[in-house]
Amino acid sequence: MIELLVVIAIIGILSAVVLASLNVARSRAANAKVKSQLAGARASAEIFYDTNKSYNGTAGDVASDCATASSMFQDSGSGMSQYTDAANNYPAGTNLRCSSTDSAYSISGSLAGGTFWCVDSTGASREVTAVDHPTAHPDGDTTCN
Repeated sequence: MIELLVVIAIIGILSAVVLASLNVARSRAANAKVKSQLAGARASAEIFYDTNKSYNGTAGDVASDCATASSMFQDSGSGMSQYTDAANNYPAGTNLRCSSTDSAYSISGSLAGGTFWCVDSTGASREVTAVDHPTAHPDGDTTCN
């Protein structure tokens, strides 16, 4: 009977270790998905710019957020709208932040560790601890600082 209890305890410990490793793998996979989506967004932003000679669409030279109508972020022709729809294309709980002016843009997505992955029109693509271009940022900050 004691041997049976020891075997059950060992199986329980091994199961706990495997499940903990699985959660880490899921977090890494979610982060990779966010990074991949934002890399695709960069290509769509350049297609949008080539077509419209602006990163801001018809919204004017004012910062716009991910949901601003007639902004680059809602354009389906360039494919950008698929990259700014957090509900359908990102892991659950991903928080997206977008900002654009006529001459620049930045997009950030939250990562599992509490940081953000940011891409911008200067070519930057990096992890940042805080997003300094929150939704509809008043000064139109469009860089990954």
